[in-house]
Amino acid sequence: MNTPAPSPVVEAADTVWRDGTLSATARAIPAETAIAITYGGTTHAVMMATPSDIEDFAVGFSLAEGVIAGPDDIVAIEPAVTELGIDVRITLSDDSSDRFWTRRRAMAGPVGCGLCGIDSLKEAMRPSPPVGQGEPVPAGAILAAMRALPPLQPFNLRTRAMHAAAFWRRGDGILAVREDVGRHNALDKLCGAMARRGVAMRDGVTLLTSRVSVEMVQKLAIAGCPVLVAVSAPTALAVATADAAGITLVAIARGDGFEVFTHPERVTFGDAGQAVPDVA
Repeated sequence: MNTPAPSPVVEAADTVWRDGTLSATARAIPAETAIAITYGGTTHAVMMATPSDIEDFAVGFSLAEGVIAGPDDIVAIEPAVTELGIDVRITLSDDSSDRFWTRRRAMAGPVGCGLCGIDSLKEAMRPSPPVGQGEPVPAGAILAAMRALPPLQPFNLRTRAMHAAAFWRRGDGILAVREDVGRHNALDKLCGAMARRGVAMRDGVTLLTSRVSVEMVQKLAIAGCPVLVAVSAPTALAVATADAAGITLVAIARGDGFEVFTHPERVTFGDAGQAVPDVA
């Protein structure tokens, strides 16, 4: 018997205590599933993620990991649902497969433990590629895009417990939204979706409903997106990495404004374009 694909959202019975009163009810909560990314029959990584947009996730993760240069480097993606989770079986092109195995052998530790010691640190702190200039983005457009995002998150509307990553382009608005319990996973899904559709992320803005850590900046640098906007604050390393990669990092985006941490020259303020003040 085939194992059915898990639902991204499930109903869980619970007991509610409000204002001193007990009641039995049910609440929609996000599913969290073990998802293994497998290349050529060998598991490369296992993530806990929302079981949705699996092929987008596979492509986005493979791009972020440097396993592929583009979707054409993947011959096939076959998600296999099991009782333990989902095994995403990826068949690479010959050239990509050769690069993957060469890189894997070079990075394996002497006792077969995968990434070890200094090699692990080098991989985690690898320099991010520089992004292109991109188009200027009006401050008002950033606010409008962030206001438009919440209604486009169906899973979060049901659960109030999901992250989202979205791509906005001037003249088109929000082109895609991907959701997941993990913010990294949501971004991988978005980058994979854009790559599969042939949409260049250098032409727009990525919107995040989470804080900004260095991994999020690294993923966007690989995707070539020049502007990142998030509702929460960035880490210090994320700011430094965005600055070095040439990414405009906008954070703490609220209804009344936002804060620009790096490369503010891409954001135009006011109809005439206000000058960015110097930090006191």
